[in-house]
Amino acid sequence: MSAGGSQTVLVVEDEASISSFISLYLKNSGYEVRSAATGAEAIQQLQAGSISLILLDLMLPDVDGIDLARRLRQKWDVPILMLTARDEDVDKIIGLEVGADDYMTKPFNPRELVARVKAILRRSAPERREREEKVMRHGDLVIDAGRREVRVGETEVQLAPKEFDLLWELLDHKGLVLTRDQLLERVWGYTFAGDTRTVDVHVRQLRRKLGEASPIVTVWGVGYKVAPSKESVGA
Repeated sequence: MSAGGSQTVLVVEDEASISSFISLYLKNSGYEVRSAATGAEAIQQLQAGSISLILLDLMLPDVDGIDLARRLRQKWDVPILMLTARDEDVDKIIGLEVGADDYMTKPFNPRELVARVKAILRRSAPERREREEKVMRHGDLVIDAGRREVRVGETEVQLAPKEFDLLWELLDHKGLVLTRDQLLERVWGYTFAGDTRTVDVHVRQLRRKLGEASPIVTVWGVGYKVAPSKESVGA
């Protein structure tokens, strides 16, 4: 059986040479590949169905990639790997905030691109099914895996897919310190030395969105852990 099986990757890239280059490596890894040069074409491809993952370029001729990611996330729960030519944290933060699962900066190693695609696809659906009925609580914070909802008290907090997965992983290992490399492997599925800044960007977003309810503590020089809830401390 091929590495990608029957999974289909949609490559949204307006530069034909880059699109062909990416498509070749994905096809050689066993994936079906569809291509779109504009945001409008990407939406048409998604409406046709059977897309497992989207490779989305940040710069498109008809729409900004971040705006398109926001629109796609409102209707589809397909993993998004964003491609950007700009190596600035602000672009990455915005991209992750609107629902991208990960990002890569051009130029990139095509083998790493394929590895990240495999990791995202391997980690996305199975884990959701395994924890479908689980609900975890930490003080005023409630995280419902089945609904993929997070609430602080009565207020729902909108999290991007990997923000949700990262929060779940830390809460599921309450009391343990997880290194950035461990979190990359557990949440993103990377089995090689990935860019640990990905973890830091997601943690910053979680802290901003959850405010005082954020349970995440930095263990300097090591990684992150979940602090005891106020109820646990007072018990």
